[in-house]
Amino acid sequence: MSTRRVSAILLSALLLMAVGCAGPLGPGGDDGAVLRTTAGTLRGIVTSEHRAFSGIPYAAAPSGPLRWRSPQPAESWAGVRDATKPGNACPQESTAYAQSDSSTEDCLFLNVTAPRSATPRAPKPTMVWVHGDGVVGAGSYFDARQLSKTGDVVVVTINYRLGVFGGFAHPGLRDSGSFGLQDQQAALRWVRDNIREFGGDPGNVTLFGESYGALATSAHLTAPASKGLFHRAIVQSGFALMDLPAATMMPDLPAIEWYGWRSLAEAEGDGARIAAEAGCADPVRALDCLRALPVARLLPQMKLFQPLAFGTTALPELPAKVLREGRAQPVPVITGTTRDEHTAFVGLFHDMLGKPVTPQRFPQLVAEAYGARAPKIIANYPLSDYASPSVAWAALLTDGMWARANFEQAGLFSGKAPTYLYSFADRGAPMYLPLPPSLPPGAFHAADVPYLFRDADFEGRITPAQRTLSADMMRYWANFARSADPNGPSLPRWEPFSAGESAQQLAPGERNIGRVDYAAQHKLAFWNSLR
Repeated sequence: MSTRRVSAILLSALLLMAVGCAGPLGPGGDDGAVLRTTAGTLRGIVTSEHRAFSGIPYAAAPSGPLRWRSPQPAESWAGVRDATKPGNACPQESTAYAQSDSSTEDCLFLNVTAPRSATPRAPKPTMVWVHGDGVVGAGSYFDARQLSKTGDVVVVTINYRLGVFGGFAHPGLRDSGSFGLQDQQAALRWVRDNIREFGGDPGNVTLFGESYGALATSAHLTAPASKGLFHRAIVQSGFALMDLPAATMMPDLPAIEWYGWRSLAEAEGDGARIAAEAGCADPVRALDCLRALPVARLLPQMKLFQPLAFGTTALPELPAKVLREGRAQPVPVITGTTRDEHTAFVGLFHDMLGKPVTPQRFPQLVAEAYGARAPKIIANYPLSDYASPSVAWAALLTDGMWARANFEQAGLFSGKAPTYLYSFADRGAPMYLPLPPSLPPGAFHAADVPYLFRDADFEGRITPAQRTLSADMMRYWANFARSADPNGPSLPRWEPFSAGESAQQLAPGERNIGRVDYAAQHKLAFWNSLR
């Protein structure tokens, strides 16, 4: 079995558990607003605070002969198109962490939420959200109304092809391995050409995403065709520079050099094998045969094609190489992690399966992952310092994988343009997994996302202090989108990142927002000494 088939299971595991409960935005307010796009006229929803337009096609349905082709222009329509309901999610099936099913390829839609005061003559900063995971999700699952209101910004959330539909590769297939990323570029071009009609500024676009969406954002910073389509970037819990030592994501998983990238040759090899297994081995007819397969036949291969392929039209080079050589687009960046990124992954693959990490198993896992370096690592993570061996294992991997990679990425960004590093540290953030008491979730992977996309369900779970933190984060993000500087009135000062050690800690309570020694917090001097 391909290691990618196993390793790609969780690029952003908690995406929909953190925000999927929001559901699609429903109609409200009056009959809506009418405006014109390049493809036709839309009717959306107007409230006292917002204008919202949902289910806007930004490209043609990638089905039939357009399956596994670059996105094509959306068909124009006559009359007024209803834009009060979300469009279809792209093909996907429910996972252990997200209940989300779709079997239609007519799915390349986006949604726009704008302050009522935004007009073409007085445009607001535009923020384009790329959701995470890569095999489940949709833009409409993220309620942008509060972010738009609090930040006074226009927010665009997008769908893009997922898994095997977005990342499939096959010898002889044009633009192989990059269709989902190309969809995102098409959505950004739609924003460039249309967003002023919604009151957004096409000359001030911030691309932001979490986990797989952050990986995609980093990819766009290196992709030639993305240049000029956005002007700032926010990278939340990204892993563009992160490797995957053995047994770190799940037991018995071999080491993988890049967590999120793979070569086009590897992707094409998997594509040829899948074609043969599906009875489409004839090289002359293989693609026609594969395009004729029903969606249901392809869904079992979603995770195999989750990583982004490089050596492609969209990504000619390994993005990590481009980043490390200082050749990425020099745009201002916010980047950061949650304080306890890996607890949810340990929960999913250990504790929730009734197999928590034991005192005996802990040193074995460290040895499997780090070989001869294991004794030094174990000495720096004594079990006596943690509530349980599972917590120790999660802390070790949060530091050695997530924090180290993101700190390096912040340093690379800061050498090119203004950069701000954060640590989301609300260890009481609402959790959506049934973790046992032996594994307190802390500030887990994706815990920060609902603080930006705050819906009614989340409102019912948080304290007043957490609500204030949410509002502060929205203002930081929106200020950055407005001026490349997150600072503003009534917000604790956030210093730019340089070669130093500081990040902005984001936690409930005014005294808990401020500078923190990120390198010391995550033992980065120790980890860097092991290289």
